[in-house]
Amino acid sequence: MMQSRTHNCNQLRMENVGEKVKLVGWMENLREVGGSLAFLVLRDFYGTTQIVIETPDLLAQVKGYNKESTISVSGTVRERASKNPKQATGDIEVVPETIELLGRCRYNELPFEINRSREADESARLKYRYLDLRNPAVKANIILRCNVIAALRSAMLAHDFLEITTPILTASSPEGARDYLVPARKHPGKFYALPQAPQQFKQLLMTSGFDRYFQIAPCFRDEDARGDRSPGEFYQLDMEMAFATQEDVFAICEDVLPPIFAKYGTYNIASKPPFRRIAYLDALETYGSDKPDLRIDLTAKDVTALFDGTEFEPFAGKTVKAVEITNCTLTRKQVEKLLGDCEVQSGAKGYWFKTDETGAIAGGVAKFVDAEKAKGFFSLAPNTLVVLAAGELATKMSGVEIKTFGRACEGHMDKERYEFCWITDFPMYEIGDESGELEFCHNPFSMPKGGLDVLLRAERGEIDPLTIMADQYDLVCNGVELSSGAVRNHDPEIMVKAFELVRLGEDDVKAKFPAMYNAFCYGAPPHAGIAPGVDRMVMLLAGEDSIREIIPFPMNKNAQDVMMGAPSEVTQKQLDELHIAVTAKEDET
Repeated sequence: MMQSRTHNCNQLRMENVGEKVKLVGWMENLREVGGSLAFLVLRDFYGTTQIVIETPDLLAQVKGYNKESTISVSGTVRERASKNPKQATGDIEVVPETIELLGRCRYNELPFEINRSREADESARLKYRYLDLRNPAVKANIILRCNVIAALRSAMLAHDFLEITTPILTASSPEGARDYLVPARKHPGKFYALPQAPQQFKQLLMTSGFDRYFQIAPCFRDEDARGDRSPGEFYQLDMEMAFATQEDVFAICEDVLPPIFAKYGTYNIASKPPFRRIAYLDALETYGSDKPDLRIDLTAKDVTALFDGTEFEPFAGKTVKAVEITNCTLTRKQVEKLLGDCEVQSGAKGYWFKTDETGAIAGGVAKFVDAEKAKGFFSLAPNTLVVLAAGELATKMSGVEIKTFGRACEGHMDKERYEFCWITDFPMYEIGDESGELEFCHNPFSMPKGGLDVLLRAERGEIDPLTIMADQYDLVCNGVELSSGAVRNHDPEIMVKAFELVRLGEDDVKAKFPAMYNAFCYGAPPHAGIAPGVDRMVMLLAGEDSIREIIPFPMNKNAQDVMMGAPSEVTQKQLDELHIAVTAKEDET
C-alpha cells in the first residue's frame, strides 16, 4: 500500500476490476455529460485515471472544486465501456463512493492549461514553474535528468572513481568568467567566491594521493544566457585521474557515455569508441568550427586561388572559403533567406552560385567564377549549390553555412544519432581582443605540449608562442561542446614559466594559486581530467533546443528567478552586518 492510497493513477488494469481502491491526485478535468453523469480525470505523478461520477450529490460536490485541486477518491474499479488505447489505464474506470478535498485550488483561471504549458509564454512558465512541472511532458525531462545522473554515478563508481564533494565557499580565482561573490561577515571587506568549477580542488585531491575522483559538481558563473547555457549555475560530471594521460581520460569517457546516450537518448544510436579525433586547427579549416556536427556531411575548403585576380571586390585579395552542397533543390529565395540567417549569426557576408540540370554555373556570383578553373575545386554536378564567404570571418561563416545548409538540404544530415568527436591540440596562447597582448587561450592549468623546453624556446624568441599547443581537449556531440579537459600542468617550474609568458611572475602564481603551487612543490603526480556538462548532456538526450527545458527551476535570460523573486533587495540591517554599502540600485523603470 502507498501513502494514503492503494494504487497510483497509472497502475489499475483489467485484473483490478471489482476491487475497492483509493486514489489521490489533481483534478485535471471535469466533463459533464448530462443529468448526474460526469467524467473526472485524476492525475498524479505517475499517470491518469478516469473517475465516473454517477450521483447528483457527488457531482454537486466536485463542481464546487476548481481544476488542479487535490482530491482523494475511494471507489470500485470497473471495465470501461468505451476504452481509450492512448491511456495506460484506458481499459478501466473508477466509480467513487466518496471524494475528499485535500487541497483546494483557489483560482478559477489558471495561468495556462497544464497539458499545454509548453505553448505558454516563457515568463509565465518560469513564474509558475510549479504548475509548468505538473505537465507530464515537462516532468518527463526532470525524470530523465534524474535517471541520467544516476546512470553516470553508477558508471563512475564501477570504474573505481570516488565521489568526493568539494567546497562551495572558496576564494576568487581567474578562470575565465565572472565570479559570484559572497561577503564574509567575520572578515569585513573580504569575499568568498562560488566556484566556477572545482578545478583547483580536484587537482589538490590528486596531490593528496586520491587516484580517481568524481562528483556531480555545481558550478557558478556570472555569464549571459544562451540556448545551451543557463545563467548562474550549472552541473558537470567532474572527474580527475592521477598518473593519467589523455588516452586514459578518453577511454573512460568513451566507455561511460555511449551506453547512456543509446539508452536514454531521443535517438538510440551513439558513436562507438574510439571517437573521431580532430585537431583544433584542422576542425576550423574543415568545418569552420571547433564544435563540428559530424551528422552533417558538408565540409569547407579554401578556394582563394579560384579568385586570384578577380574583379569582384569582396573577394579581391582575401581568403575565400566555400561549402559545396550536392543535390540541392533550394530556390534562389530560400538560399538567400538562409544566407541572411548565416550572416546574422556570423557577422560576415555570404555569397553563392549553383549549377543547373546540365551542370552549367548560374546565379549569385556566377559571373565572377571561371567555370573551367572551378572544376579543379568542385565536382559541379547538376543541381549543386556552392556557398562562399571571404575575409577575416570566412572561417566562422563557413562553419555557420555548414550547419545551416546541412540541416536545410535533404540528404546531408543523418539527424537521428549521436556523433561524438574529440577536438585536440588547442593553442596554449592567443592575442587578447582587448589587451592586444599574449594571453592564455583556454585553461591556464593545461600542460603545454613540449613541456618546459618549448616555453624556454618561446622565451628566447626561437619560436612564436602562438604556435605552442596545449595538452587540452574538448568533447563535442552533435555540434554541442559537452566538455573541456586537459592533461594538467603539475610541475611548479613549468607553471611559473607558462605564466611568465603572459607577464605574470612566480610571486603572482603563488598569490593567485597558493594552495596548488605549494602542493605541487611536495611531489605532485601527473594527472588529467575532464568535466562533461550534465545540463547539456540531458538537453541533447531529451532532444531539446533550450537548456531551460531540463532544469527544474531555471532562471530567465536576465539571470532572474521570477518565481522566487531573485535577485532581491535585502534589509539595511543585513547590509550593515556585512559592512556593505549599496551605491547604486537597479533602474526599475
